[in-house]
Amino acid sequence: MSVMRTGTGRRSGTAEPRPDTSPPEPGTSAPRLRRRAGDLPVAMVFLLPAAVGFAVFYLWPTLRTMYLSFTDYSLLAPPEWTGADNYRRLFGDRLFWNSLKVTVEYVVVNIGVQTIAALGMAVLMHRLTRSGLIRGVLLLPYLVANVVVALIWYTMLDAQLGIVNQALEWIGLDPVAFFGETSTAIPTIALVNVWRHVGYTALLIFAGLQAIPKTVYEAAATDGASEARMFWRITLPLLRPALALVLVLTVIGSFQIFDTVAVTTKGGPINATRVIYYYIYEQAFQRFNFGYAAAICVALFAILAGLALLQLRLLRAGDSDLD
Repeated sequence: MSVMRTGTGRRSGTAEPRPDTSPPEPGTSAPRLRRRAGDLPVAMVFLLPAAVGFAVFYLWPTLRTMYLSFTDYSLLAPPEWTGADNYRRLFGDRLFWNSLKVTVEYVVVNIGVQTIAALGMAVLMHRLTRSGLIRGVLLLPYLVANVVVALIWYTMLDAQLGIVNQALEWIGLDPVAFFGETSTAIPTIALVNVWRHVGYTALLIFAGLQAIPKTVYEAAATDGASEARMFWRITLPLLRPALALVLVLTVIGSFQIFDTVAVTTKGGPINATRVIYYYIYEQAFQRFNFGYAAAICVALFAILAGLALLQLRLLRAGDSDLD
């Protein structure tokens, strides 16, 4: 045990702590807090444009829509307060429930195919190549506008002149009215949007894969684990936060499908593709029932908020096995 001489000249087996009376060094907590407080006005200046944009283009339209959902409004006269009449009408509207069912069908096909395909592409890029050229090629369809993509595929899948049906005839198969039959219209629209978005989704998942340490795979390979076993035991569990984010974003985006339907089927055949966004468009801009359309928007907002919270809770998006 170290021996230390005390102030009285006696020896003691323990050292008594001495108060630190030295002046604080530059950059200590108090000056740092003052500096941070001084940076606050500068930070607010930089945040102001984004805050104004959010208030003008998101917050105010949301509040305005909530107000209009309790009114009878047709652009031809001031809004007339009707209370919950629009919501009572909503619960008894068979077309609304049909549009919600059609939208759910689209979301299931789109999310299922897109997530599996994007996950496979991201894993292949992560394990085989990280070429920037390949990532750029995957992102190209996402850079094309939805309307252009819809027009291209509508022409290619045309029942009479489309190149896809001509190819089917060459191999001895009958032409298929991809957009004209109730059984194929929604799957076709879903696959068209999968083609456009799968590259972007794959890059989001690829970013999550890059956060997984290489040492985990190296240790598993040393123990003799196969690629399939590493995928199920390492990749998927450690990728859960990224997959949760991707699923929330893609589900919300899928519920907002509109332009592909507007360009190709316009809700047909026989309401088979009248998704909820297209139904809102019909009520607002064709029938001028803006109050009722606003009520549908509020209902859709509540559905999406509930789905997002449920996904985040079930997928435990805030937890990571890396912690």
